Amino acid sequence: MDERQALLTLLRQEPRGAANRQGGQVRQLIGALERAMPADLAAPGALERLEGVWELRWSSSNQPYLAVAPWLENLQLLAPSRGRGMNLLRLAGPLAPLASIAVEASIAVDDSAPRQRVQVRFQRGGWLGPSLPMARLQALRTVRQSFPAWLDITVLDDELRVCRGNAGTLFALLRRPDLNLQELLLP
Repeated sequence: MDERQALLTLLRQEPRGAANRQGGQVRQLIGALERAMPADLAAPGALERLEGVWELRWSSSNQPYLAVAPWLENLQLLAPSRGRGMNLLRLAGPLAPLASIAVEASIAVDDSAPRQRVQVRFQRGGWLGPSLPMARLQALRTVRQSFPAWLDITVLDDELRVCRGNAGTLFALLRRPDLNLQELLLP
């Protein structure tokens, strides 16, 4: 089994967070993939591939908001075509649409080589409630970002995204084709 398939197998394990127990193996596979298939956001189709809903399935961080657990969906919504992104933390299962914590950001691909860096500027965050016929309930506040934030997208294909954050955190995410970006991203 090649490294990509081995990593996908680990990340798809249920329940969510099962890959946390194989952190060393996940890191080795990610390192091999970063060398074998480095992302290039300037390549044809790369930004379209980046666009969508991604679920965090493994993280090197111990921060609670970067948790991967059976009862949580830790989603990242990316719309580089609109310069927008959003992190969305919500309960898994049927209660997911009822309440979540969201942080919205503007995003832009850095033009310097190698073309892997996405600049992130957090704008507002807070609570999102259910969608009602006229609007979505929400309580969002402006975020004061005192430091530059970025993600280096190091591996990218139709199913898998690996990235490294400005704080040194390593992330592995899987595409969620069952979720609609336009429905989840705030207007």
